[in-house]
Amino acid sequence: MSSLVRTEPLSGVPLLVSGDTYSVVVLLQGYSEPEKVGDAVRADCSVTLVLPRAWDPESSPRKSLPAGGDAKTALERASHGPILVDTRGPWAREALLGALARQGLSPGDVNLVVGTHGHSDHIGNLGLFPGAALLVSHDFCLPGGLYLPHGLSEEQPLRLGPGLEVWATPGHGGQRDVSVVVTGTALGTVVVAGDVFECDGDEDSWQALSEDPVAQERSRKRILGTADAIVPGHGAPFRVIREALQPEANNCGNSTWEPVD
Repeated sequence: MSSLVRTEPLSGVPLLVSGDTYSVVVLLQGYSEPEKVGDAVRADCSVTLVLPRAWDPESSPRKSLPAGGDAKTALERASHGPILVDTRGPWAREALLGALARQGLSPGDVNLVVGTHGHSDHIGNLGLFPGAALLVSHDFCLPGGLYLPHGLSEEQPLRLGPGLEVWATPGHGGQRDVSVVVTGTALGTVVVAGDVFECDGDEDSWQALSEDPVAQERSRKRILGTADAIVPGHGAPFRVIREALQPEANNCGNSTWEPVD
């Protein structure tokens, strides 16, 4: 059945969303601001932390990642500790370190870093995490540069742990963008979407920034059909509210509605 979707902003940074098995913390809120001269834009991305509920920095020392083997085992092992989604650009190094420190974390505590795509404002601080496993777009490697095949596709997500998956969500940066999906939180299903969504209310602007608008439209509809909350690449997190599409519906008012199949 088709439905209509509207969105509502969430406020607060860091935004903490507790969960049954994983909690989501938006450490830094992304932004995109046009400069006063020309078409230049000053931008940096959202940074999100995914924490296993059972993880305690005092009683849960970091488990060493396997030196080889298969990606499934390595990803599951990595999901036992903190996971960072996107790292901002290198100019934001101190802001990132400070945001981690406010959560009682250092770069050495992070088990896995997910880069939603390869743009400089999303993976500019990978060098802070030499001991973490890295999933940048579809490239997965262990510390030291051991790359492992994993089979991620739009039809086949990567399962990291109970209620935690990585989805292939192509479009903005090409065919290899990814999003992190966390179920069972206080808000329901939270999707950390990279730049699949630039910000809440980007319906008339995201196409100009997309390398593959057809694929991105497909990714957006998939996420809108699943998520209860979205962390976009360059704006505040927002709720997703779905209602069944009625033939006689009259969509009036100030809310923005979008049909989802």
